[in-house]
Amino acid sequence: MTIKKIGHRSVDSSGETTYKKTTSSALKGAIQLGITHTVGSLSTKPERDVLMQDFYVVESIFFPSEGSNLTPAHHYNDFRFKTYAPVAFRYFRELFGIRPDDYLCSLCSEPLIELCSSGASGSLFYVSSDDEFIIKTVQHKEAEFLQKLLPGYYMNLNQNPRTLLPKFYGLYCVQAGGKNIRIVVMNNLLPRSVKMHIKYDLKGSTYKRRASQKEREKLLPTFKDLDFLQDIPDGLFLDADMYNALCKTLQRDCLVLQSFKIMDYSLLMSIHNIDHAQREPLSSETQYSVDTRRPAPQKALYSTAMESIQGEARRGGTMETDDHMGGIPARNSKGERLLLYIGIIDILQSYRFVKKLEHSWKALVHDGDTVSVHRPGFYAERFQRFMCNTVFKKIPFQPWKSLKLQSQSSPIEQKASEDLEQDSAVSVIPRCQPLPQQC
Repeated sequence: MTIKKIGHRSVDSSGETTYKKTTSSALKGAIQLGITHTVGSLSTKPERDVLMQDFYVVESIFFPSEGSNLTPAHHYNDFRFKTYAPVAFRYFRELFGIRPDDYLCSLCSEPLIELCSSGASGSLFYVSSDDEFIIKTVQHKEAEFLQKLLPGYYMNLNQNPRTLLPKFYGLYCVQAGGKNIRIVVMNNLLPRSVKMHIKYDLKGSTYKRRASQKEREKLLPTFKDLDFLQDIPDGLFLDADMYNALCKTLQRDCLVLQSFKIMDYSLLMSIHNIDHAQREPLSSETQYSVDTRRPAPQKALYSTAMESIQGEARRGGTMETDDHMGGIPARNSKGERLLLYIGIIDILQSYRFVKKLEHSWKALVHDGDTVSVHRPGFYAERFQRFMCNTVFKKIPFQPWKSLKLQSQSSPIEQKASEDLEQDSAVSVIPRCQPLPQQC
């Protein structure tokens, strides 16, 4: 039987996925049984302020297949389920407006959906049936680093819940067959109800940052920095207020990552092209449009790309996020309307000795300033500069230009002017902002 293996993840010829010798179906079942138990038992404990020792608590429960006084019977092999810092993560979920019953309903009422694209490390990814949460397997070092990160993460979220950093809702471990499978529950950046036309993983580095031929053969490949420079050399244009809010958020997030000596993170960006979508033939799989089908209002506050950089979030969503399906409105150089879905990913990499060695070795054979692994301060500065100077730009749009001048303007200026009044799906200028006085 042919087996394809990446890291701990393997797929046989029948399509069955196995992770550390545990089948994907058994792992999904164990995750749901474990989360149901830990959230239920936590609900009996009174709410209180988070204490420093709460970040280091680990609770454990054994799930024999025949069941016990505390656990139900199940048809998987015996396993043990560990919950890290349960009180601290309960606080994080409350901060983002996630009630215990909503959390359980999202993750445990319907089967988890396995995503086909695994990371280069061979991680497994599951998404909840309502599109709210992503579950990702993480390595021992990553889980350990997240535990150390929690007190600072707590302080940062208290000061500003609007961030493009990953939002962690739970850290767990399934012990089965003598193996530890650690998982983290996070916000889902990419709603499946919105068709993505292109996707990028950007680091601000140009050294070997091009998608492989194998990656390009996928249905929705993840392209990299050199691909972006080739595909979208003029960058993506945002309204001035949106651009300023995005760059301010990136700057603040990079300072947080730098303070934790974190580097090698990426900006994941998926682009939905509204104009392309409206021209595409409707089918059973692509039957959606900006006006007729929107994602259901998210349960987690500040979880959409739009809310992460600006706007007040309230339960049930806001007019702002509803209009944009959670995406950030932008234009390309052709003037086409876009929705951007972005977030910073892969932050559980501390600048350890191994990474220092990796950078030193690469710098010997290549320009050290272009490789992806770099000291945290330099990495953060290069990352911000690339995002705010090359990837994102202020839209060159002046609505007070006369029609005569508009005819001589660039495609993006013409398109933005034509759509200013009739574009109800994505406004180039947010409704709350007054037009310039010349209008």
